[in-house]
Amino acid sequence: MHDHAGAGLEIDPGPYFESNITGDSIDVPWKAFVSFPLKKDKIFGVIGVGGGLYQNPIVAPGGGLIWLFSDQFRLEGVFPKPALVYNPSDDWEFRLAGNLFFESYRTDDVITTERKLRVHNAVVQYSEERAGFQATYSHFKPFDITLDAGYTFKRDFDFFRKEASAKLNPAPYVRLAIEAKF
Repeated sequence: MHDHAGAGLEIDPGPYFESNITGDSIDVPWKAFVSFPLKKDKIFGVIGVGGGLYQNPIVAPGGGLIWLFSDQFRLEGVFPKPALVYNPSDDWEFRLAGNLFFESYRTDDVITTERKLRVHNAVVQYSEERAGFQATYSHFKPFDITLDAGYTFKRDFDFFRKEASAKLNPAPYVRLAIEAKF
């Protein structure tokens, strides 16, 4: 911001599990990024990388551009979460967004009704590609109230260590969340 590079590191250690927490359900997903000005107070580049023990690949790149059209309107063309963002006030934020979501979990027994997929104590990587609209209200600090809705175009369950997978049909989604940021 204002010709100064920004950097971030996010680490989310913990159990990622279906029903039973075990020692082998512990994962440490992480993300690191750096941003830098390309055009003073207008266009910024972002380069990042993220990963986790139960992901495939274990490390993956990300990045893109952030273009500030005005103080209230910007384009966040950053993979894996591009968005067109409008902030009419300090309390409101509206996003037209895409999301390439990846998360991995340790499963218990997975047996489909057709019995085509049977795995036990496997790692599954869930991924989806979606687009939608999000509204966030931030007046009650440190809480944010967020409502988003959209459509998930692709949903996959990949048991990559067992060479098994399942693809699901597209579906709409709605999410209402209250988050605290400290």
